[in-house]
Amino acid sequence: MANTDSAAAIKAVYVGMFILGAVTLIEVGISLYGKGHLGAAPTSTFMLGLVGFLLIALSLYKAYFIIFKFMHMGHEVRGLKLTVLLPVLLLVWAVIAFFHEGNSYKERRETIYERNELPADAKKQTGQLIKELPEIKKEH
Repeated sequence: MANTDSAAAIKAVYVGMFILGAVTLIEVGISLYGKGHLGAAPTSTFMLGLVGFLLIALSLYKAYFIIFKFMHMGHEVRGLKLTVLLPVLLLVWAVIAFFHEGNSYKERRETIYERNELPADAKKQTGQLIKELPEIKKEH
């Protein structure tokens, strides 16, 4: 009896490895297409968005599969699942926040460079600085 359980477990591991390998190959193919290495690169915003969405969806599927099958979280009680998954949501929130902060810096980069180039006397006169850079005043 133990021999058949062992054989079933080994088969399940190989099936899981095959699924993860196939999903990874699909991700690589989509990535190569998205960068234009498989012929013509996608030029429309829709196709680029679709490539990004597919990569995110496949990556989330692989993460789910690994956590719930190989790490056996699918058989655990609800409280333990939430204890593991809720911090992951905080990590996702942090990544989104970092992207937002980076985009904010990118949009204001020239303004920051211009302000850094001002002479020291102009930096002391905050009223003059706000008049020169009204977009900072509006957003804060």
